[in-house]
Amino acid sequence: MAGLKKWIEKKITAWLIRDRAPVSSIPLSDFEQLSYEIKPCDVLLVEGRSRVSNVIKAITQSPWTHAALYIGRLNDIEDEYIRKNIEKHYKGDSNVPLILEALMGDGTIIVPLEKYHHDHIRLCRPKTLSRQDAVKVIAYTTRHLGCEYDVRQLLDLARFVFPYGIIPRRWRSTLFQHNAGAPTRTVCSSLIAAAFASVHFPILPVIQKSEHGDLKFYKRNFRLYTPPDFDYSPYFEIIKYPYLGLEELAIYRKLPWDKNGIVCNGDDDGDCYIPDDFFKKKDKTEKKGTTLMNDNKPVSLPIHAINLLGSRTKT
Repeated sequence: MAGLKKWIEKKITAWLIRDRAPVSSIPLSDFEQLSYEIKPCDVLLVEGRSRVSNVIKAITQSPWTHAALYIGRLNDIEDEYIRKNIEKHYKGDSNVPLILEALMGDGTIIVPLEKYHHDHIRLCRPKTLSRQDAVKVIAYTTRHLGCEYDVRQLLDLARFVFPYGIIPRRWRSTLFQHNAGAPTRTVCSSLIAAAFASVHFPILPVIQKSEHGDLKFYKRNFRLYTPPDFDYSPYFEIIKYPYLGLEELAIYRKLPWDKNGIVCNGDDDGDCYIPDDFFKKKDKTEKKGTTLMNDNKPVSLPIHAINLLGSRTKT
């Protein structure tokens, strides 16, 4: 009976996590640029394409359904304990960028960043996180490699969005358990949130102000975190790499450069000429305008060039 139950759970999980094909062949994100700029401890947000992702979208009212932690290349990790722990769970190329994530059906695993090449993704960078604390965050998450995915916690988060008067608090008990022991199950965002909390780096802390104006930060229950919280947090820098960014349409391309091959020696006397090699690339055609003289040969300027040169133009 137990074997049948496990078989049914496996089939349902496979159905829930199966990804649909991308809606568009053109991705929203420039994966190559993102891969070049990403840094260890950056949180990677993913807009999932599976059925369970649709459930998470409904729960969080956000397109971001999954969070993963970038840990860098295995060969670049200096901490021997972390590197050996990763090697127990990852047998691939040690020179490729790696992320750590918790997935339904797989648990907490390490996979290449390349996995999300065709997905809509975003980076959330913990601002001012020190190098020493970054190592501790990665060490914390790698200690949970092999843990199962906590489906119960996901269901409790779904119930958590309903009003208290409808759903009794005890039905959501797993979210509020005060368990001092190490968890054996986790979800993606909770694991990452707990890792940052371990070094006292804030995500969405509870902040209280005393009557004297003093502020005090309290850690929020890490089980209540969802992927959009990293996007919403004021302590994470949001980094986007659109497939076609406006910065690529650089402003210098829109400057009114002369298209007739005219080169000027300076601003003082309008000493301008057309290089000899220009005529080799372009058919010789006469242009109407005013003739500009120099030591080499006259140059026929178009009307818009006359306006730019002004009094320096000789007729």
